[in-house]
Amino acid sequence: MKNIVSLFMAFAFSFSLLAKVPNAEKNILIKLYQKTNGKQWNVKWDLNAPVESWYGVKIQNDNVIGINLSDNNLVGTLPAEITDLKNLEELNLFKNQITGTMPEKIGKLKNLKQLNLAFNKLSGTIPNSICELSHLKSLMLFMNKLSGELPPQIGNLKELEVVSLFNNELSGQLPNSLYDLKNLKELMLSSNKFSGQISWNVENLRSLENLSLFDNKMNGQIPYNIAKLDNLKSVNLAYNFFSGAVSKALAQKEGFNLTMLNESGIAYQLEVSNNAKGVLAADE
Repeated sequence: MKNIVSLFMAFAFSFSLLAKVPNAEKNILIKLYQKTNGKQWNVKWDLNAPVESWYGVKIQNDNVIGINLSDNNLVGTLPAEITDLKNLEELNLFKNQITGTMPEKIGKLKNLKQLNLAFNKLSGTIPNSICELSHLKSLMLFMNKLSGELPPQIGNLKELEVVSLFNNELSGQLPNSLYDLKNLKELMLSSNKFSGQISWNVENLRSLENLSLFDNKMNGQIPYNIAKLDNLKSVNLAYNFFSGAVSKALAQKEGFNLTMLNESGIAYQLEVSNNAKGVLAADE
């Protein structure tokens, strides 16, 4: 009897070692491989080998939880099916040659924490469904050709720490909900076409360390209360249409440049207020 039990346990243990990624998930990865010209990748997949051995694929409990194929010569488009990898926590396709648009139903990736599609050739808008990624911590889409406005409900992403969207063609005003991101540390929106003003609610971004709105079309007065953000280290708001004076405390932040553009597109320098009570006066 003992031998039978031992044999059964050994069989069960061996079976667990042979457990595989579900065919549905494997087929999605194969679709990604095919749609991005996998045969020309720098590091290719052997589709006949176990998925666990595929470069850049992270497996946990027999499910795909991570894809990191940065700088791997992916050329093509993203398959819509990639949003069916329901356990995915990281999608990093940085610095490739991916074209087309972002998957419209990207919000289905409910466990996603890191999304990096930067330095590609993506066009179109940022899908509104991205605001359903409640566990997202890092959103990196810089150096693409994305256009349109930021999704208005971006403030739903309460765990978001990094928003890096510079060097795109994004436009419109910054959504009011953006100022609800109290865990946000980096807001990098330079070299786009954003317009409108910076809300005085910017003081809600208590964790903010880096702020860059360089080279946009924003206007109005720069809120004095930006200088109240204790964790803020670097600020670059240059080459917008901001006007008025700025506080000395803000002007002394790392990276701050007083150069702005007037209505004729001519560069000029903002004035720096020497009034020690300037911040309080502006708040009243």
